[in-house]
Amino acid sequence: MEMIRNQLKQALLEKKLQCGCWMSLGSHTAAEICASAGFDWVLIDTEHAPNDVPQVLHLLHAASAYPSSIIVRAYWNDTVLIKRLLDLGAQSLLIPNVQTVEEAKRAVEAVRYPPCGVRGVSANSRSNRFGRIKDYFKRADDELCLMVQLETRQALENLEGIAAIDGIDGLFIGPQDLAADLGHLGNPAHADAKAAMADAIGCIDASGKVPGILAFVEADAKHWISQGARFVAVTGDSFLLARSTESVVAAFAK
Repeated sequence: MEMIRNQLKQALLEKKLQCGCWMSLGSHTAAEICASAGFDWVLIDTEHAPNDVPQVLHLLHAASAYPSSIIVRAYWNDTVLIKRLLDLGAQSLLIPNVQTVEEAKRAVEAVRYPPCGVRGVSANSRSNRFGRIKDYFKRADDELCLMVQLETRQALENLEGIAAIDGIDGLFIGPQDLAADLGHLGNPAHADAKAAMADAIGCIDASGKVPGILAFVEADAKHWISQGARFVAVTGDSFLLARSTESVVAAFAK
């Protein structure tokens, strides 16, 4: 069996804009709807969503039938959790709240096999199609896409060092947490927060790594794309359901 190519990583290496959908509902049906809609990628969230490891597997099954690339956001930079997500077949991971060079290096080590890392070796998992991809161990690292989230002032201070680490493919800005850490809880549109995000996108782009950001308002997403963001979360399943139901209710309000 042939090695599974990471289409998302290849597109990002070619500097192609990749827009995607955040999946937080934990619904197989919602995962199919989102994955078949035409997004470049969909993300299964385990940090702010009721998805544990077995649920991630079910969502991978639901989304894998469609062309969208699949990313999983770990709930923490945890070596054991990362190992389990990789063994489920996730090839692209987003790690939240990475603030230092040391934390970023730990994430890289978690996704790589020895001697370059500490990923545990399973010869019969979904990642290697249950032992059927014979050269999996030689090629696995090349097909993994690892992104880390910058969500604090400290992370921005260490941005250049984090971006310089081999094995980090992209740096993703979390607007809500970053704004909160800058003193503007609930207001990522504050001028200070937007200026910090703009500076970060420029620095990431200059480093040669992929700048990413979450922006569920269309005008915001297009603004950050114009600033250089190439990995952009433009909507989410729970966001779409919440806003659309509100809109319908408002249309029929008495």
